[in-house]
Formats: sequence, C-alpha cells, structure tokens
Amino acid sequence: MPLFQVRVDHYFHADPGVVTALADIRLGIQQLLSKGIIMSAQLDTLKNEVAESKTVMQSAVTLLGGLAQQIRDLKEDPVALEALATELDSSTNALAAAVSENTPAQP
Repeated sequence: MPLFQVRVDHYFHADPGVVTALADIRLGIQQLLSKGIIMSAQLDTLKNEVAESKTVMQSAVTLLGGLAQQIRDLKEDPVALEALATELDSSTNALAAAVSENTPAQP
C-alpha cells in the first residue's frame, strides 16, 4: 500500500511595526498588572489601618465613658478624685505623644 504524505507550510511575515506595537501592548499590560498588585497590597494595608483606628477610637469612647462614671462615683472623695485626675493627665499626655508621633508632617 502506498503512503502519501501531505505537507502544508505557511509562513507569516509580520510587519515590524505590528510586532513592535504588540510588544508595547504586552509591556503595558505587564505594568498595569504590576501596579494592580501594588495597589491591592496598599488597599489591604489601608483597610487594616482603618480597622485599627476604629478599634482605638472605640477604646477611647469606652475609656471616656468609664472616666465619667468614676468621677461620679468619686465626687465625695477629693483625694481619690485628685488621683484620678492625675492618672487622666498622664494618659492624656501619652495619647497626645502617640498621636503626634504617628501623624505625618504636612508639606
């Protein structure tokens, strides 16, 4: 039985301008993907910072509510009230220092 072999060759000669344009498009897509990954990481960081800030703010609200009640409870005890005021001053100074330290400088 005779064997037949059929071979078809097709050659495509790309225009150099088209090849260059496709390479530019590929580079652009790679840069966009890279920037997207960076932006995603930055967004995750920002989300975490917002969550931490909410936790800190809620803690401050709880603290202030507790202080108000302590003041009411100690209104008849001037010595204990003065000690609470001193403690509050210390906490206020520590909080102010932390806020100042973590606040970016304005240009």
